[in-house]
Amino acid sequence: MLAGRRILLIVSGSVAAYKALELTRLLRRDGAQVMAVLTVGGARFVTKEALAAITGERVHDDLWAAEAEIGHIRLARWPDMVAVVPGSADLIAKMAHGLADDLATCVLLATRAKILLAPAMNPAMWDHAATQRNIAALRSRGVTIAGPANGAMAEPESGPGRLMEPPELLDAIRAALSDGPLKGRHLIVTSGPTHEPIDPVRYIANRASGRQGHAIAAALAALGARVTLVSGPVTQPDPPGVAVVRVETAREMLAACEAALPADGVVCNAAVADWRTARAADQKMKKVPGAVPPPLELALNPDILATLSAAGPQRPRLVVGFAAETEHVIDNAISKRARKGCDWIVANDVSGDVMGGAENAVHLVTEAGVEDWPRMAKEEVARRLAARIAEALA
Repeated sequence: MLAGRRILLIVSGSVAAYKALELTRLLRRDGAQVMAVLTVGGARFVTKEALAAITGERVHDDLWAAEAEIGHIRLARWPDMVAVVPGSADLIAKMAHGLADDLATCVLLATRAKILLAPAMNPAMWDHAATQRNIAALRSRGVTIAGPANGAMAEPESGPGRLMEPPELLDAIRAALSDGPLKGRHLIVTSGPTHEPIDPVRYIANRASGRQGHAIAAALAALGARVTLVSGPVTQPDPPGVAVVRVETAREMLAACEAALPADGVVCNAAVADWRTARAADQKMKKVPGAVPPPLELALNPDILATLSAAGPQRPRLVVGFAAETEHVIDNAISKRARKGCDWIVANDVSGDVMGGAENAVHLVTEAGVEDWPRMAKEEVARRLAARIAEALA
């Protein structure tokens, strides 16, 4: 899939740098030519000799030596993509602020190639406001952020900051370089549940895991689309090559979708809570022995699907909704499509193990009729839906 592509791999200082060796092997197996730049910190974890053996190319690690040979400008103009794997907090900060004090940062400042950044650091460093601002700045400049994953770290703790696995990074690079049928298109996908606060410790929610929505976002990106994933609270890893916007409530989700417009299409997969509490309590509501439960007054949440389907200059060309039903699945889906004003509805019966499960059986409801798809893995549902979206937007 990457035959003839030239990847410049920048390996910075993180214990996860060993994964860059396996990624290089996968890239070369995929047909890519790989050249590596090793930072001083990266050299603490992998050697020039190991990278040279796997890339089949000389490894560059010194700015002044590079200037005497090919120069950082020529090196910056060589690749189709610069992949920073792993990206340390220090290197990310330098990228965000345009610093250029070594070969890696000079190349990153000079290149006009696509840049993919795969962060790797301790969860506390990843969650720090400075890092998040730096990531936001890089994302706004078109840098593809791959990960990080949520999981066990080198030290005895766990959380967000783990470098994605090499096969996932390969998928992210493929997606970012894809010349697929959705190249140049922008798609918005909503995923997961929303949490509507009752008080500081309780909320109204749905059972959605986000697995189907995240799979759809990944499948669209694999076809070359620029994807904005607006996700409620989930534990799913960020899909590779996808810009993720995290929200809690239905109102936040709608605002994030509207902020992401214009778009060629939108897939509203999220299980949005229909109601919220009219007045969330500031303090935890206490259970008083012998007293009746406090009343819970509900207010209707905004209808995200209907809002995005409404006619107007910002309406996407294709609006796809989901209908999670427990009875009369197809009839309810047909009615929902007409009521919401969307183009397609993907309907499924969620009375079994669908929410949180690995498989799904859906019905695609369009103006032309109803297509019944067999039960299959959610990832396969996502690929089939992405292919149909590509056809519709062609």
